[in-house]
Amino acid sequence: MMKLLQFSPNLGEQKRIGVYHEGKVVDLVKAYEMVYDATPPNWFFNMRDLIEGGEGSLYLVRRVLDDFNKLDSVIKRSAELDPENIIYYPPVTDPEKIFLLAVNYRAHGQETNNNPPKEPYIFTKFNNTLIGHNQPVLFPRASNKVDYEIELAVIMGKRAKYVNSSKALDYVFGYTIFNDISFRDKQFPPEIPYGMRWVHGKGLDTAAPMGPWIVTKDEIDNINNLRLKLRVNGEIRQDAYAEDMIFKVEQIIEYLSNGITLKPGDVISTGTPSGVALATGKYLKPGDVMEAEISKIGVLRNNLIEEK
Repeated sequence: MMKLLQFSPNLGEQKRIGVYHEGKVVDLVKAYEMVYDATPPNWFFNMRDLIEGGEGSLYLVRRVLDDFNKLDSVIKRSAELDPENIIYYPPVTDPEKIFLLAVNYRAHGQETNNNPPKEPYIFTKFNNTLIGHNQPVLFPRASNKVDYEIELAVIMGKRAKYVNSSKALDYVFGYTIFNDISFRDKQFPPEIPYGMRWVHGKGLDTAAPMGPWIVTKDEIDNINNLRLKLRVNGEIRQDAYAEDMIFKVEQIIEYLSNGITLKPGDVISTGTPSGVALATGKYLKPGDVMEAEISKIGVLRNNLIEEK
């Protein structure tokens, strides 16, 4: 049961893995050095490497934390950091694949006048879009209709292909928060017969805040009970439960793995509930602060700055 993140203690310091525990971030690199007086393994510097290490890497993390917690509290302080004073990266900075679902909440389909799809409707983003907690989203020169979409994201833990939905959760590493920033004037109107312009409509730089950490799957009993809320400058814009998803996580993994090999660290963002600016007209502007919150995971906070 862990909340794992990628961070740097200070600007310019090497990225590494941390564990959020009791209001502090434990720097695993420093904790390992303090406990064992040795060089930490590569697992502690990259989340995808850690995930690929499977149960062995998680066992080592737990062992380091157990031994670290036995140290004198004064000694431990240098490896216990204030979560508001570190630099966050996306929990996985280099996923091979990022999948997202369109119209996977019925209420969102209704507000945007879209009928529910007969099977999961998938699009993708690229790594240029990924940013971490407390990092700024660019309000781009290329768009005037910038939108938000809170989503529950699944982080894959094992290679998976042709997986039955009954076994799908066995391949999951954990869950995090995803904000699918969208550029509606780029996405719409669709071009007949080709459809929407997904690349520029969804894929501009910094268009995928993710984090602040991954909650390992054993920490969440029933993902369908999770509550998703998104606030802009304190105003609640989206509020729903994951049970409202049309296609559940198990079904999505079965669908995606039908011919595609899912790999450790791959991201699957599962769609957004109603309340988006496309329906309300309340588009984002420079200076706005978004807080995407999912129960049992945490809060992903990002502000918008104007692109120069």
